Amino acid sequence: MPRDENTKPAQDSTQMRERAIASVSAGVRNVHPVYLDRALNAEAWDVDGKRYIDFIGGIGVLTVGHRNPVVMDRVAAQCERFTHSCYNALPHEPYVAVTEWLAENCPIEGPAKSMLTNSGAEAMENALKLARAFTGRTGVIAFEGGFHGRTLATLALTGKTKPYKTGLGPLPGPVWHLPFPCPETGVSVDDAMAAIAKLFAVSADPASVGAVVIELVQGEGGFRAADGEFLTALRHMCDENGMVLIADEIQSGFARTGKMFAVEHAGVSPDILVMGKGIGGGFPLAAITGAEDVMNALAPGGLGGTYSGNPVACAAATGVFEVLKTDKLTARAKQLGEKYATHIAWLRDLPGGHVIGNMRGIGAMRAFELIADNGKPSPKRLQCLLQLARDNGLLLMPSGEHANVVRLLAPLTIPFDQVDEAFAIIAKLLPKVAEIKSDAL
Repeated sequence: MPRDENTKPAQDSTQMRERAIASVSAGVRNVHPVYLDRALNAEAWDVDGKRYIDFIGGIGVLTVGHRNPVVMDRVAAQCERFTHSCYNALPHEPYVAVTEWLAENCPIEGPAKSMLTNSGAEAMENALKLARAFTGRTGVIAFEGGFHGRTLATLALTGKTKPYKTGLGPLPGPVWHLPFPCPETGVSVDDAMAAIAKLFAVSADPASVGAVVIELVQGEGGFRAADGEFLTALRHMCDENGMVLIADEIQSGFARTGKMFAVEHAGVSPDILVMGKGIGGGFPLAAITGAEDVMNALAPGGLGGTYSGNPVACAAATGVFEVLKTDKLTARAKQLGEKYATHIAWLRDLPGGHVIGNMRGIGAMRAFELIADNGKPSPKRLQCLLQLARDNGLLLMPSGEHANVVRLLAPLTIPFDQVDEAFAIIAKLLPKVAEIKSDAL
């Protein structure tokens, strides 16, 4: 992607960093001190002209890549018509086009209805409102390791204290966090269901619990996938006790796991499906889709927002939907997942490969652990790999309870030769990463 000399950034990364330090809140943390200038599909260039392979993808937003041509064409066409109308005041067709697609494609039993929001956290906030209105109950069950947002109500759901909840005091509730059953936690389905039974016996009357919220593949938690048997058990429990099952697919949705939505792997239909990230192709959009009676539980005017379902973002989403179908991205996610698995197995056999631990996730929503010589999590080795990879033109994203898990969130449209290039970079760096000695865990 050649640089136009007339469009060079006015300032380099050092100058940009100084400006940011002077004007951006210290609470806004950056994983990488890289200031982007331009990007296309799975490649990005910073203000210094350095090229990177992007395995972050906006933390799962760029499912169809940076500036996908179909998405950009839809956006340009919409910008020629109008750029904003508050749907609550003056409705518009792009909003309805998105909700129609969601009604047809979301795994909701019976007629489905939707509302659009700006972000995943905002969508989850509205899902909680609907659950309260529908059930008349305030209690919520969530799970350890889940991440549902940084707003006050979604922070109450998020199953991790630092850095998100530090110093904030009591959060909206009541919310009970229970063990998340998966191989990485060592918690079985029976263990998890026993924890729920104990909760009901000791702390919470089931009649006070309005919703169960679960992240289908924990993103911040390190790509730990929910057990299908457990999801089925949760569905039965919610039905028996009049609770709303809320599936958080903000990061796992839109073909990332090899299904349009990760909950489909278990064949379970939630009452509310919460979406974000990949739906907008890089434009701010999120959504909740649910059973008609649940979604209609609030009086007219109880849902909405000034920018919710912005027409330009909605136009971008219709482009995403087209690319998902024409490029067969659910099938491609499976192919990418297989390619990731092959590469990770190859890394383990190389010099320094003993630092690579288990692989996690489903489809193209994959991750791998960095471990110490004793097999325990190694956040120091992960930080070393992040920095060295960045220096060598590869952007990676950390996650996991011990911050030792690398999540792979490249666009599903990434060329396979760039996947090979990315793992070749990692392979070259393994001996240096292995020089980092054990962590104090």
